[in-house]
Amino acid sequence: MLLPISMAEPGFTSTLSMNSSQFLTHHSSPLLTTSRPTSQNLYFSQKAHDLKSGFRNPKCSSYFYGVQLDVTGPRTQKCEISLFGCSKISILRDHKLTGTGLRFHHSTNELGAFRGIDLAGSSYEVNPRKSGSILRSSSVLNMDKVVEKEKGGSEDNYYDAIVIGSGIGGLVAATQLAVKGARVLVLEKYVIPGGSSGYYQRNGYTFDVGSSVMFGFSDKGNLNLITQALAAVGCEMPVIPDPTTVHFHLPNNLSVRVHKEYNEFIAELTSKFPYEKEGILKFYSECWKIFNALNSLELKSLEEPIYLFGQFFQKPLECLTLAYYLPQNAGDIARKYIKDPQLLSFIDAECFIVSTVNALQTPMINAGMVLCDRHYGGINYPIGGVGGIAKSLAKGLVDQGSEILYKANVTDIIIDQGKAVGVKISDGRKFFAKTIISNATRWDTFGKLLKGKDLPKEEENFQKAYMKAPSFLSIHMGVKAEVLPPDTDCHHFVLENDWTRLEEPYGSIFLSVPTVLDSSLAPEGHHILHIFTTSSIEDWEGLSSKDYEEKKELVADEIISRLEKKLFPGLRSSIDFKEVGTPKTHRRYLARDKGTYGPMPRGTPKGLLGMPFNTTAIDGLYCVGDSCFPGQGVIAVAFSGVMCAHRVAADIGLEKKSPLLDAALLRTLSWLRTLA
Repeated sequence: MLLPISMAEPGFTSTLSMNSSQFLTHHSSPLLTTSRPTSQNLYFSQKAHDLKSGFRNPKCSSYFYGVQLDVTGPRTQKCEISLFGCSKISILRDHKLTGTGLRFHHSTNELGAFRGIDLAGSSYEVNPRKSGSILRSSSVLNMDKVVEKEKGGSEDNYYDAIVIGSGIGGLVAATQLAVKGARVLVLEKYVIPGGSSGYYQRNGYTFDVGSSVMFGFSDKGNLNLITQALAAVGCEMPVIPDPTTVHFHLPNNLSVRVHKEYNEFIAELTSKFPYEKEGILKFYSECWKIFNALNSLELKSLEEPIYLFGQFFQKPLECLTLAYYLPQNAGDIARKYIKDPQLLSFIDAECFIVSTVNALQTPMINAGMVLCDRHYGGINYPIGGVGGIAKSLAKGLVDQGSEILYKANVTDIIIDQGKAVGVKISDGRKFFAKTIISNATRWDTFGKLLKGKDLPKEEENFQKAYMKAPSFLSIHMGVKAEVLPPDTDCHHFVLENDWTRLEEPYGSIFLSVPTVLDSSLAPEGHHILHIFTTSSIEDWEGLSSKDYEEKKELVADEIISRLEKKLFPGLRSSIDFKEVGTPKTHRRYLARDKGTYGPMPRGTPKGLLGMPFNTTAIDGLYCVGDSCFPGQGVIAVAFSGVMCAHRVAADIGLEKKSPLLDAALLRTLSWLRTLA
C-alpha cells in the first residue's frame, strides 16, 4: 500500500534498516534541515513492518530519493517505488514522529480531496489524480544537497520514452504517451517547440514558420487529430473557420476556389470543365470512400496486431477499402475518369499541395484524407497563430508530469548491445530511457544520430525508393493592409504560365495571408504575407556571405514581382517588413538534412506500400513525423504521432500486446514494403 504525502519541516534524521532488494544505490549525505526548498512530494510505502519514505526525483519517475526513519544507517537511498491507482485511499490521522518511525491510525474513505492532516504544524490537501493521489503542502522537507542530482547521470535521467524534436508528430507521440501514464522527456534543439509548425515574432508581427493551412482541427469525426491531441492533455484552442481552403491561380487564367462547402467547390470546378462533370464526381467520390473509411476507424498503430485485428472484425468493409487503395496513386485513379489534360494538371496541383509531387506520385490514401477533410472538418486557423498548437501541447505534456528541455541539441543516440537506450546532447549530458523516438527525418536519424552504425537493410531499401523532398525558399512579409483587396482569400497557389513548371524550383508559389482570419498577428493596418516556393539547398551552397545575401534578395524580388503582377498591384511599395529564408535556414533552425520536408518517391510508388511505419530495425528506436507513414502534412504527422505512441505504449507495457502476433505482423509488413 502506498501512502503519498508531503512533509513540512520535521527536521528528523532517523532511518530504518535497509532492505537491499528495495534499493539500487545509497550514499551518505548532510543532515536534513528545516529550511524551505521548492515543492517536493514525499511518498510513504507501507509494506509489512517496513515504513519507507522518499522525495520524488523530478527527473525520473521510476526512482525516488528516499529518507528512511530509524536511528542508524545511511540517511538517503535511491529506491524504486511506483504510484498506485485505486477507487479508495487511506486517510492518515493522529500522526506522530517517534524514534522508530511513524505511528498512525487510518480509516478508509472514498477517493476525494481532504484536508487537516497535521505534521509538525503543517496542513495538507489531497489532490486526486488518474494514476495516484498526492498530498501536497506549501512547505516541505529541505532536500538541498540531499538529492543533488548528478548532471548527465544516467540513473538520474531515466524515462519511459525520450522524444528527439518537438515537431507536431513528436509532441503528439509524447503527449499521447504521457496521458497513458508514461514519463516522457522531449529534447528540442531550438528555444520554442513546434519545428516547422512553430512561430517567431518580429516588429510586432507573429509569423508561422511553416504552413498556415491547418487540417485536423475540427470538432467532429476521427480525423480531427490535432483537436484530439490537445483535448487529451486538457487543452483547447479557439479557431477561425476558413471559408476557402485555397484559391488556385493557374495557367490559361484558370482560377478555382476550393470552398469549404463541398457542393460549392464541385459546382465551381464543373463550371470550368462542364464536359468532365461525371469524371470529376467519380474521382472525388473515390476520395470520399477513403476518407469515410478512415474516419470510421479508431486510429492507432497499424503495427499493433491486437488493435489491427480488432478493427478488422468491427469494420471489415472499411479495412478492406483501405487495403484496396493502399498501393494506388491519385493520378492513376484520376485518369480512369478524366481525360482533359488541363483538368488532370489541376489534379496534379491539388496533389502537389499535399505531397510536393504530382498526382501520379501521390498515394491515393493521402489524397483522399486531405482532399475530403477540408470539406468535412474544414480548415480552421488557431487564434494567435499555428505556433500555439505546439505551445499548448508542450504545456499539456508538462502538466501530465513529463518534461521538455529546450536548447538540447541531440548529437548521438546511444546503443547498448543492439538496443537504443539513451541519447547524448551537445553539452555532454546523457539521458536514458526504455525507448527512443526520433522526430528527426530518417536521414538525420540514421545518418547523423547513429554515428558509426551500419545502415539497416530496411533503411537502405527505403532510401533506394525515396529521396529527400526539396526544401523551400520562404519570405515572411508585413505589408500595408490597403494593398490587399477586401475579398482576399487566406491561402493561394500561384502558377501563372506553364504547367511544366509545377514541380520545378521556384515554379509554384504558395501564399498564406493569415491576418485575413486573425488580425491580431500584425500591427493595426497591416497584413502578413507568408510566401514559400520549392528550392534545393545545392542552389545556396558554396556562396560567400555577400553573394548569399544578394542571391536571397534577387530570388525574393522575382517572387514578389510575380505576386505583384498576378494578385496585388503595388505590393513592393507596401512592404513594411521582409525576411527571407533559404534551405540553409530551414536546415539550421529545424535540424532537417538539406532542409528537406520529408521523402519524395524516386519513381512511381505503389501508393503507401513502401512507406516505413514507426518501428525500426534497431530495438527500442522508433521514428515519427513526415518520413514515416503516412507522410507529409500536419494531419499526416499527427497520425504518425498517434500510431507511434500506441506502438511504444504496447512495448513498454501500457497497452495490451501479443509478442507472437507482433513478430508475425512486423515480418509481414516488412515483406510488403519490399514489394514497393
